[in-house]
Amino acid sequence: MTYENTLDFARGLDARDSLRAFRDRFHLPLGPDGQPGVYACGNSLGLQPKSARAAVEAEFQSWQEHAVEGHFHGTSPWMHYHEFLTAASARLVGARPVEVVVMNNLTTNLHLLLISFYRPTATRYKVLMEGGAFPSDQYALESQVKLHGLRPDDAIVELLPRPGEHTLRTEDIEARIQELGDSLATVILGGVNYYTGQAFDMAAITRAGHAVGAIVGFDLAHAAGNLELQLHDWDVDFACWCSYKYLNSGPGGTSGVFVHERFARRPDLPRLAGWWGHDPADRFQMKKGFRPMEGAAGWQLSNAQIFPMAIHRAALALVDEAGGMAALRRKSEQLTGYLFWLLQELNLPADQLEIITPADPAQRGCQVSLLVRQRGRALFDYLAAQGIVADWREPNVVRLAPVPLYNSFEDVWRIGRAVAEWVNHPV
Repeated sequence: MTYENTLDFARGLDARDSLRAFRDRFHLPLGPDGQPGVYACGNSLGLQPKSARAAVEAEFQSWQEHAVEGHFHGTSPWMHYHEFLTAASARLVGARPVEVVVMNNLTTNLHLLLISFYRPTATRYKVLMEGGAFPSDQYALESQVKLHGLRPDDAIVELLPRPGEHTLRTEDIEARIQELGDSLATVILGGVNYYTGQAFDMAAITRAGHAVGAIVGFDLAHAAGNLELQLHDWDVDFACWCSYKYLNSGPGGTSGVFVHERFARRPDLPRLAGWWGHDPADRFQMKKGFRPMEGAAGWQLSNAQIFPMAIHRAALALVDEAGGMAALRRKSEQLTGYLFWLLQELNLPADQLEIITPADPAQRGCQVSLLVRQRGRALFDYLAAQGIVADWREPNVVRLAPVPLYNSFEDVWRIGRAVAEWVNHPV
C-alpha cells in the first residue's frame, strides 16, 4: 500500500474498512477536550465492550432469581460455564476444544503449567527464556527453579539480542537451543515481547526445542487476540494467556490455557489438583483420589469465575463476529504499517528516536515501541495532553498499540501528527 500523510487519506482508509462499525461497540475514553480521544494502550488494557455490562447483569439476575440453583438453572448454568468459552477459545488460538480451558489468572496458570512441564533432572534442568521478559514471568521461573532445589543463575538461560540490536533473531534462538541440547528441559517465551513488540516464530522455536528433547511453551499475554495462532499445528506443548489486553475482557480478567492433545489422557502427568479438574462423572461423590478430566480442563482447580467469564464470553463473541483473527490481523497489519510509515517519515536520527519493533509485519503484532533517547517522558506527557493514551515503560520507551477492533486510521494519523509536532516543537 502507498501511504499518504493526510487526514483525507486516513479517513478514506476508514471509509473502506470492513471492520469500522466495531469501533462503536466499545466505550471510548474522552480526551482533555471532552471528545473521544485516541486510545493506543490496548496492549495494556483493552477497552470495555458495550455488551459487557449486559453480560454480567444477566448473571446477577440469575444469582438473584436462582441463588445456588443458578449452578443448574437459568440460560447459562454456572456448573458448565467454562464450557461456554471453549469453542471460541479454541478458534482464537488455533487449537482443538479438548486442548483449551478458561480458568484463574495468567500467572497462576503459568505456575500450574510449569509444575507439569518443567520437570528437571540431574542432567536436563535448564530453562530458556528471553532476557528482559515481563517481570511476572521472570519471578515465576525463578520460584519454580527454586522449588526444585536449583539456583536460578545456573538453571535459567536468558536469550539476549546481538550487540547493537534490540530484538532476537530466530536463528540465534534456534542455535542457543541446539547448543543447550540435552541439558534443556523447557523453553518458555512470550509469544510477543511486551517491551519491543517482537512476535516470535513459535513454530520454528517449537521444532528446535523438540529436536533436542525439550518441552516448549509460551506466555501469550501479548499474542492472544493480536496474532493468528495455530498452537495445535505448531505442536506447542503448553501455553497460557490473559484476556484483558487485546481480548477486552476487563481488568484482572480470566485467563486461557492450552495443553496439547497428546497430554489429554495423561493422568500420570504431575500437576496440582483441585476439585473442578476432577472427572465430572463422580466429582460429587467427594471421594479421595484425583482423576483428572480429559484435556486442558483437567488442570482446573476451582469452579468458574462467573462474572469475569461473562465479560470474556461477550468479548470473544465480538472477535468471532468480526470474522476471527484472520480478519483482525489483516487490519492490524495495515494500521501498524501506516503508523510505522508515519514515524519513519520523520527521518529522525537514532540517537533521538528509534523504532525498536521489527519492521517486518510477520515479526510484530499491533504494537510499535519507540525508544526515545532524549526527554522520552516529555513525549509521553505531550501525547496525553493531546488526548492520546499511550504506555510508558522505563527507562525510555513509549509503546503505541493501534487495535483493529476499535482503532481507526484517523487515530493512527493523529498519533503521527502529534509525534511530529513534539519533535518539531518540543515542550
